[in-house]
Amino acid sequence: MKHARLDLARRAELLPVLDGTIAVFGPIALERVSGLNTSYLRCVSDMFTVNEALKSAGISVTRALDEACAHALVLLPRSKSEIWQLISAAIAAAPEGWIIVDGQKTDGIESVAKQITRLVSGVESYSKGHGKTLWFKGGNAQDLLQPVVTEEKNKGGYLTSPGVFSADDIDPASELLMQHIPTSLSGHVADLGAGWGYLSDRALSENPSIETLHLVEDNAAALECARANVEDPRAEFHWADVLNWRQSKLLDAILMNPPFHTSRIAEPQIGINFVRAAASLLRPGGKLFLVANAHLPYETTIEQSFEKYDLIVRTNRFKVFCATRGRAKLG
Repeated sequence: MKHARLDLARRAELLPVLDGTIAVFGPIALERVSGLNTSYLRCVSDMFTVNEALKSAGISVTRALDEACAHALVLLPRSKSEIWQLISAAIAAAPEGWIIVDGQKTDGIESVAKQITRLVSGVESYSKGHGKTLWFKGGNAQDLLQPVVTEEKNKGGYLTSPGVFSADDIDPASELLMQHIPTSLSGHVADLGAGWGYLSDRALSENPSIETLHLVEDNAAALECARANVEDPRAEFHWADVLNWRQSKLLDAILMNPPFHTSRIAEPQIGINFVRAAASLLRPGGKLFLVANAHLPYETTIEQSFEKYDLIVRTNRFKVFCATRGRAKLG
């Protein structure tokens, strides 16, 4: 859980009064905006699950801000390449208001704070819970503005954008998984947590008997890249929560390199939930092809959810499984 530092700073009367609308950027969680007037918030998020949670809480959320705001808040993301893009977007959204930047030490807030303090006058801050909140006027921060980077090709030749998983190059775990997926896949297949589409692109090019391949992804920016990277007409794209996504027909196969953290701390339950979701989506006899970091404890869940499984390969870093859905296993 991220620290509710903003609320503590507000209660201590350190944070400036934030009257008017507040644009919010970054990995948004309800506890991180605790204490702010939710009717003022204008959240910007590409994440389907975040959008649904914010809407359920009655908070305004959009993928692209279409209004100027009085103030702006940046919650630091994990991706260094995305941090300055978000800070720049916040200044552009509220050029005359307060700009608030909040993050943990593990997010890199200390180095961000040093750079902001070097370039911006009138910066104030509050430290608590292994992190820091700082605030400054947008009018003093024009030196932080950067050109907007949306999409560009990575080292592997695929289109990606700042902040998406493995934006710089093909993920080595996904590469390993593709080395061990047969070229005999057929019927209806899904790539759960498809990202910018590497697994789907390779699977479609190497498996002519696939009829449909569903790319299911929480991050809309990544999915937009996947639309450009996967041009095969058999591909179908779904901005959705993997755990709740369903099709009218059960699937013949699933490919998966599931996420295992939302912060820098490993959260194996995310991958465990992906495995259970995969079991519920497959027909009896359907196959799950899964890659995971070697230390992640997925074996028990796979055994509980599938009739049988094989550990195809294990390296110092990764392990690849093939699991078969049985009639008695309900996931």
